[in-house]
Amino acid sequence: MSGSEPIMSGNQSLCTRFTFVAFSSLAGLQPVLFVVFLIIYLFTVGGNLIIICLIWVTPSLHTPMYFFLVNLSFLEMCFITSVVPQMLVHLLVETKTISVGGCAAQMYAFTILGLTECCLLAAMAYDRFVAICYPLHYTLLMGPRVCLKLAAASWTTGVLVQSVQISWIFALPFCGTGKIQHFFCDIMPVVKLACVDTSYNEIAMFAVTVLFIMSPCFLILCSYMCIFATILRIPSAAGRRKAFSTCSSHILVVSLFYGTALFTYLQPKTAHTPETDKATALMYTVVTPALNPVIYTLRNKEVKEAFKRVTQRNSLRQIA
Repeated sequence: MSGSEPIMSGNQSLCTRFTFVAFSSLAGLQPVLFVVFLIIYLFTVGGNLIIICLIWVTPSLHTPMYFFLVNLSFLEMCFITSVVPQMLVHLLVETKTISVGGCAAQMYAFTILGLTECCLLAAMAYDRFVAICYPLHYTLLMGPRVCLKLAAASWTTGVLVQSVQISWIFALPFCGTGKIQHFFCDIMPVVKLACVDTSYNEIAMFAVTVLFIMSPCFLILCSYMCIFATILRIPSAAGRRKAFSTCSSHILVVSLFYGTALFTYLQPKTAHTPETDKATALMYTVVTPALNPVIYTLRNKEVKEAFKRVTQRNSLRQIA
């Protein structure tokens, strides 16, 4: 029996491989989609690498805000890499399959990175809260050790929580045709393939979403309520604009990330359709990571000025 065939277990055939059928109706467009997604992927990775390198070589950007931005850029590169390269390969080949083990590895990667990003965005909101509401105590409250602890807590939460949840999902038996109505191993499309009652898993997933995704969201909302209250008390309009400008990029990223994540994972299983799953997944796996470098370069004066200094410095070296 080949590895792509199901293994018989009693009256059920257990899947050893899954088949993605998300682009099966778009056979003629797959080469075009490959080029589009490849450009977006390269732009995303390149843009985030530029941000990381720019912050690394610019001493004036060695602050807590940009420490978290480096972590976010690294997360975004890893997150899009956990999904898009495999999707690009499947756009070029006829058989779009993945082993159950490979599917589990992909789900581990993107869920851990996704939850870590939720926590990291909350840490970034706390950083802005301290900077605007307690500016005189900022260096004390946001020292290097505190920043490292917040980043480590974000990664630890993502790894521990999602490792338990995904391990529980892949302890389920999967049977039938093994066709996934998606372009990668997202949680709900895979859970639908289980040949047992998954109501407990759905309750657990909902609980994880509420506790570990909504809690950071609640902390972000509380932080910005305090931030906006403080900004409104600033007497000058220029001061209010300057204070708000330091938060605007983070607000946009949070809105994009949480908008798609909550829409996807707070819906009941019956509300999920292949079309909505694919559309929202494209937003949070491809579009949002691609927009983050744009948001943080076009809307951030310090990053733009640092980029100009570095490029001018390199131009002068080439002339010399």
